Amino acid sequence: MARRKVSVIGAGNVGATAAQRIVDKQLADVVLVDIVPGVPQGKALDLAESAPIEGYDSRITGTNEYRDTAGSDIVVITAGIPRKPGMSRDDLLKTNYDIVKGVTEQVVKSSPNCIIIVVSNPLDAMVQTAYRVSNFPKGRVIGMAGVLDSARFRAFIGMELKVSVENIHAFVLGGHGDTMVPLPRYATVSGIPITELLPKETIDRMADRARNGGAEIVKLLNTSAWYAPSSSIVEMVDVILNDRKKILPCAAFLEGEYGINGLYVGVPVKLGGNGIEQIIEISLTNEERAALHKSAAAVKELTDIIGV
Repeated sequence: MARRKVSVIGAGNVGATAAQRIVDKQLADVVLVDIVPGVPQGKALDLAESAPIEGYDSRITGTNEYRDTAGSDIVVITAGIPRKPGMSRDDLLKTNYDIVKGVTEQVVKSSPNCIIIVVSNPLDAMVQTAYRVSNFPKGRVIGMAGVLDSARFRAFIGMELKVSVENIHAFVLGGHGDTMVPLPRYATVSGIPITELLPKETIDRMADRARNGGAEIVKLLNTSAWYAPSSSIVEMVDVILNDRKKILPCAAFLEGEYGINGLYVGVPVKLGGNGIEQIIEISLTNEERAALHKSAAAVKELTDIIGV
């Protein structure tokens, strides 16, 4: 049986680490693509040489040519310039719009039946760009942000309560930016809401830290995070390739759900072999709904600027 094929566009920290984790888990063969000559080839060769020690037989190849991505089941777009200190995700808008548009055009030619996962920032506007440019069904163009933002929230809850992160579930909704909406009422430890376990001030502090989790790392490293983002990509790849039907927060194209229309925003979805198979509508308080609409409005400002 032929192995599945995942192409990762952008061989920087996020793309290369995602590629590493996909082959480590033997989820698929990986094609790593970058415009810089030698970089994807070198990283792919380095990873291929670690296979005998790590014990995986998934193949990884590096290339500067989109034709090598032909017939991919999933294409992950990480290409774009990363954030530098003092930059907001939105500062990246114009440059990354051009990059994501160009990449999507090539991807569609090579793999017309693939599912696209967009990681480039500003996330919600970039996934909307890929959706418009690809003309794919909305369920086959997905933004990776909620899995990451929720993982950060879960990590902070685990640190605070000193419990296993495996016990912790949490949701972060909205755009992937300063207006994202952590939902403490839906954050649980072994089914117990964190609102029963922690005082409000602590929860507010953790929610705020989750909201600024990316900026906190940019400040420390002078560049964007890559370990947790790549893990988030790989979870989505695993769920899609293995048709797991997991409910995860992802950027999805809303057509009236949550009172939002014609916009990519982070919400809980059922993810499976066909991509986004269902948008899950959870009940929100007036305050939560207002925060989600404020976040959607911030996304809309960006999509209006680039005309998507």
